[in-house]
Amino acid sequence: MKQSICGADCENCGYGKNNGCAGCAESKGCPFGKKCFIAQYINTGGKDSYNLFKENLIEEFNSLNIPGMPKIHELYALIGAYVNLAYPMPSGNTVKLLDDKQIYLGNQVECEFNDGELARCYGLVAGLDFLLVCEYGANCSNPEIIVYKKR
Repeated sequence: MKQSICGADCENCGYGKNNGCAGCAESKGCPFGKKCFIAQYINTGGKDSYNLFKENLIEEFNSLNIPGMPKIHELYALIGAYVNLAYPMPSGNTVKLLDDKQIYLGNQVECEFNDGELARCYGLVAGLDFLLVCEYGANCSNPEIIVYKKR
């Protein structure tokens, strides 16, 4: 049984099962060959320190006061492949900002202004040194960067 350091549910991660993940505990915090900042945080400062870090990130997201974005209460460990969207640029090209094999903290919440016909969601992603909030439609269609902020 694969085990995480942060409490993530490794057994139900479809990405890890199909991409050779040995689990965070077994790989000493490098589940996809890269050091996970969450595991490093816990191994260095303990779970209490990590929980305080996560609470501060949640407060940072909430303090952005983005219209239509509900208050955030939790962030989850997520593999980059799930949250690394291709954003359209003014040049017509698309750009991915994240690393598919890196672990981030994130969440998805439904926009409070949805009218029933056009459902939009906010995707939140945090690394050790940035916050990213994007808005997108069904199946992550038409993503738009709302905030990218260095910490």
